[in-house]
Amino acid sequence: MKPFFAAVSFLTVLRVPADWCGDEQALARSLSWFPVVGLLTGILMALLDRMLCLLFPGLLVPSALLVIAMITVSGGLHLDGLADSADAFMSSRPKEQMLEIMKDSRCGPMGVLTIAALLLLKFSALASLEGEWRMSTIILMPLAGRTALVWKTVGLDYVRQSGLVTLFQKERHYGQGIAGALILSVSAFFLLGAAGLWVVLACLSVTGLIARYCRVKLGGLTGDTLGAACEIVELVPALTVLVCLQQGILP
Repeated sequence: MKPFFAAVSFLTVLRVPADWCGDEQALARSLSWFPVVGLLTGILMALLDRMLCLLFPGLLVPSALLVIAMITVSGGLHLDGLADSADAFMSSRPKEQMLEIMKDSRCGPMGVLTIAALLLLKFSALASLEGEWRMSTIILMPLAGRTALVWKTVGLDYVRQSGLVTLFQKERHYGQGIAGALILSVSAFFLLGAAGLWVVLACLSVTGLIARYCRVKLGGLTGDTLGAACEIVELVPALTVLVCLQQGILP
């Protein structure tokens, strides 16, 4: 179970005893557990949302607090990657300069604007979700984001010479991506029925588009682009469910 606890320690702010997490090899093997940690995070967020909805009237305050909770549980790790990726990609610079921009700890205007836009969209999507499908969607959001991390790590090469991502790529294999897809598919079908397959398809499509963009611009991935993919794909289930509700796919 050391790879599982290594995944929990890496993806969340939860304090896990160091001897439970093992060494670097356990961390390298933890990629397979990312979707499981995402699913557990989603269940925790759904329970928190249920409590918030009992405390506050309407959905605006619970949705805002839930967005903050999603940021807090990951320590803002993925948002940082989103901001750095936005600063780099929107700079219209050559590959080498984009990689240097990503290494800069400062957040530029494009990064700030991208974070603001994503959080606004995430909040508005959650605030628009009500009724029986709200809890199911909230469970799927962190699961989708963490599954995207697996898909992208398996599908692209790391463009830097050294870094934490090299550990995961040493142990990567396509079976991890297939397992992640199965976990997401079974969870989505169980929670949303046949409409859950639209969520899976949308998550796969968006992850594929992000991966293709990174391949064209950088020739592969960086840790920052992984964080960006996680944040963007985390939003996809909420938007897809809203579309399904609007089109009558979900009652």
